[in-house]
Amino acid sequence: MAPPLSLRTALVSRSLGALLVLQAIHGCSGQDETRSTNDHGRGDRMTMVGGPLENREFTYYGIPKVISPTDTSPGWEQAGQKLLVTGTVLRSDGRTPAPGVLIYYYHTNTEGKYVTNVNEPRNMPPDELGRTHGHIRGWVRTDTAGRYFIYTVRPGVYPTRDAPAHIHATIKEPNAINEYYIDDFVFDDDPLLDAKTRQRMENRCGSGVLRLVQQGDLQIGERNIILGLNIPDHPDASTARVRSGPSVGEDVLSFIPHHAWGPDKGKRVCPVCKYGWYNGVLYFVGDHPNWPKIAIWLTFLEAESRASNGLLKVYFVYGKEAGYDRRARDEELSLLGDSLGLELVALTHVPSFSDVDTEVHLNRIDPQVANTFVLYKRSRVIASFTDLEPTETSYALVREALGSSMNAYFDLPKAEQR
Repeated sequence: MAPPLSLRTALVSRSLGALLVLQAIHGCSGQDETRSTNDHGRGDRMTMVGGPLENREFTYYGIPKVISPTDTSPGWEQAGQKLLVTGTVLRSDGRTPAPGVLIYYYHTNTEGKYVTNVNEPRNMPPDELGRTHGHIRGWVRTDTAGRYFIYTVRPGVYPTRDAPAHIHATIKEPNAINEYYIDDFVFDDDPLLDAKTRQRMENRCGSGVLRLVQQGDLQIGERNIILGLNIPDHPDASTARVRSGPSVGEDVLSFIPHHAWGPDKGKRVCPVCKYGWYNGVLYFVGDHPNWPKIAIWLTFLEAESRASNGLLKVYFVYGKEAGYDRRARDEELSLLGDSLGLELVALTHVPSFSDVDTEVHLNRIDPQVANTFVLYKRSRVIASFTDLEPTETSYALVREALGSSMNAYFDLPKAEQR
């Protein structure tokens, strides 16, 4: 099996002409002391961000002179599950594509080992301690739309089984900011990727969790990368964070509200876990509800959900802390759902947005804002808004964000379980 012809013709050159002089040999972890970085001869003074990165110069070991948005790794020809990792690199606003960004990646073979192959031009020989990236490694540079495509083989878990299977990645922006590592690409169906492991993730440039779809024999995982997000000392780090809720590129963490109206009425069901595969909207309202405006929003969202033919799930999550009583809140929301004739939108509630029992606190919702809208696809945030008024302008923002997520991979079936 091979990538489509239009992509294969753009695969990265494997020339060694740009091989850099090295001063140390790299291990397979991600951090070490920060040192001055290669500036490709520009003479720029680097802005150091991201904290320590172990032997950062190995980002350039064997780098080709010409780097395409598409790369096929040496692992592609090996026996194992064929994998396409793709997505868009975005600027800190989570909307603007970032062209010309270099992504360096490397990973183990299907047995979880960093093996070498002296006949492979990308091979990195081990140092005296046996440390190496092996030969399954490569580079992509984003195109004018910020896109990248990596064809490879799905890596295996380390023989020690002390970490989920993963693909390491380093980012070099086309500016005077040094290289920095981002969260590893990991796989949602990996049994080692448990809840505690997910909660410990740094979300550097967003979540690295890949929720795979299947296209023939190929598994496809999408990840949009948000430059600066959760990267220490990055000049755009503050603009990448949002006021309330998870940021674009991060995952919506599971929580279990009380369902007062909708398909799961009377139950406690995680909206993201049960219905998070396609598009979703979480509409949070905290300590300052404006019920006339809430009614307008719910009517709009009901219509959008109906028009989606099952590809959009909407949840209203009410979290006013003062005077909370579960039964009273059930009745209040049930009356609202009935009066509006809601059939698809679920009305749910939590004791407060800091509540630990429901785990809603993990999503960092500010109860003081008028509302927080979190739009997601495959459990990952694609847009986030606060204090949004129910106007045609706001409706257009929601429709545009949801529509932009519906690409060629949107309605492919889930990947076959391993």
